[in-house]
Parts: sequence; structure tokens; C-alpha cells
Amino acid sequence: MVLSLKKTVLFLCLFALLAGTAVPVRAETAEIAAKAAIVMEPYTGTVLYEKDADAELLVASTTKIMTAMVVLENCGLSEQVTVLREHAEVEGSTMYLRAGETYTVEELLYGLMLASGNDAAAALADHCAGSMEAFAEKMNAKCAALGLEHTHFANAHGLDAPGHYSSARDLAKITAAAMENAKFCEIFSTVSYSTHGNTFVNHNKLLERCEGCIGGKTGYTSAAGRILVSVVERGGMRLICVTISDPDDWDDHEALYDACFAAWRFISPLSQDWQQLETISGTKEYVHLRCGERGFVVPASAKVRLRARLPRFVFAPVLAGDLAGTVEVWVEGDLDHTVEVWYGETVGADRTIALSAWERFKRLWSLSGGTGVYYFAG
Repeated sequence: MVLSLKKTVLFLCLFALLAGTAVPVRAETAEIAAKAAIVMEPYTGTVLYEKDADAELLVASTTKIMTAMVVLENCGLSEQVTVLREHAEVEGSTMYLRAGETYTVEELLYGLMLASGNDAAAALADHCAGSMEAFAEKMNAKCAALGLEHTHFANAHGLDAPGHYSSARDLAKITAAAMENAKFCEIFSTVSYSTHGNTFVNHNKLLERCEGCIGGKTGYTSAAGRILVSVVERGGMRLICVTISDPDDWDDHEALYDACFAAWRFISPLSQDWQQLETISGTKEYVHLRCGERGFVVPASAKVRLRARLPRFVFAPVLAGDLAGTVEVWVEGDLDHTVEVWYGETVGADRTIALSAWERFKRLWSLSGGTGVYYFAG
């Protein structure tokens, strides 16, 4: 009997759990129409699903994720860009630029990502680097900085060209890096945007039809087929899905997300109760904490317990980067690893504050080695 994609992937995930291992699902046996695909948790790089994820393939307009990231890192949003005739005449998808018009970088970025404007890509490339070739060099330098091994860009728009390719894994890594930029996330998740008398509607249908979708980019040429990159958040976990040359991309993305979110979950070492500590005699009431990792992925059925060794309060001054304590991660009753926790900011001492009797007692208790130990069932 042939199973649906959702049932097939879920079966494979459950099989991995029953086998006692958190290995990624191997897509060779799954029903998916894509030539290549991946589902990745971006903070840890954990791969939950893959199929020929390192194959070097045409990626069409999903190229524009890298284009947007490079522009945001090198240009100001309010910078003015004058449209040239060669920009307006670039073939393919367009945001309807006309020679002689002036747009801001921000307006062109919306046209780039929502309308998938090849004209916007050309205008931004020239503005940012002086030419398409020089901009491609910046794109490839960013690829090197990200450690990508299966990507090389020849242009900013993604039209088929010799030496222009990427892989599902690399596209997921590019998207993860781009999502670190708040403005990129804002544009990535926008459904519609109006400028210069035109309104552009995001080509990513998953924004409205897939639960938790917070962004995505489509791509298509006759040689590349349909390419889709999407990002979804559910239950505190974020996943990136990439499919290349997939005629059923909308359905495949939804099915992959449903299966992976059902089989896995994301645990953050710092629970809500441990985000900050009370400060005594400080210029701020609380000091924020940070740790060495954002979290980790575990099977949905795994029993996880976090044991925090942190002070219940801290006396100012507090220096950012100083060690505050540790969090132990216990999985299925065994200590998996320990995460260091640091003070995330500097809080100075307020010498005008007189300590109460209770605060003086707490100071003595703290100096005597008193500490707080908390438990949290993940």
C-alpha cells in the first residue's frame, strides 16, 4: 500500500524515535515530488528531513534571499536609487520600474521579495556594488563567510546562467542567516506592499494557508522548475523547508511541516523563569541572562528536564559576560550536557540606595555561598 507523504514522513520519524535515536529522516523512501529538499532547524542546524540536499541545481528567484541580505548589510534603507533603462528592461518577473524614476533601497527590497522583481534586483546590484558582476562577487564572498560548499552566484536575480547554482542545504543556511536581520524578517513576512501607485502581493501562498508561516520566497524558470523556500514557527520551534524542482511544492511543504512538528520539539536552556535575575542596589531592577546556545531539538516524546544552578538574586555591580551559573540538560534521565549562563548586560551600582534589613541579610546569605536550584520539566 502506498502511503501519503504526510503519513510516510511521520512513519519514518516515529520509526527513528522507537529505535532510540534522533537521526534525521532520510527522504530516499519518502514520497515527495521535489528533485531535492531539506527541513532544517536554523539555530542548531539540525536536519529533520533531506533528499539530495547537496545537489547543485538552478534555484531561480530564491537567489533573491541572498541578494536582500547582501543589500541590507551594505546599504541604508533610505538611500535613493535612480532606475536606469537597463534595469527596467531585465526580462522576467518585474515590479514595473521605469527609467528615470527614483526609489529608496527599502522600496526596491519590497519589490524584490514580494513581486520577485528582476528589475529591482538589477537596480539594487548596481547601486550596491557598481555592476552586476561586482555584486555577484559580494554574494559569493558572503557564501564563503557562511561556509557554503555548493553555491555560486553569477547574478542578483536568479535567471539561469552558467556558474549560477545552489543546493537545498545551502539555501536553508542562507535563509537562516538572513533571518537574523529584523528588516529582512519584516519584508519576508509581508503579504502586500504598495509604492509608486503599485501594490505587490507576496507570491508565497503559505503565508495564508500554512499554520505558523512567517516568510518564504518562490522561484521559477522553465529549466529550474518550481523552487520554494519557507519558514514556519509552531510551539516555540522554527523550521526552514526548501524544495527544488517540485511541481507540488505547496502541498509538500505543508505535509513536511506537519510531520516534522509532530515528531520533534525545540527546547531552550533558559526557561521564562530564568530570563533575568533580581539585582540588589543596582541601577536596574533586573539583569538579563544569556547562554551559550539557543536550544536543541529532541524527539517529541523525549523526557527532558533542565536543572538550573543560578543565584536567586545578584548584588550590583554586574558585568556583562561574567558567569552567572549553569543549566544542566537531562534527557531520558541522563545528563546530556551542561550550558553556561552569563550576565547579558552590565548593571552599575546605585550608591544612593540604602539597603533594607532584609536586603542586608540577603547579601550575607549570598556571600556565604547560598544559591538557587530550580527544576523545569521540558
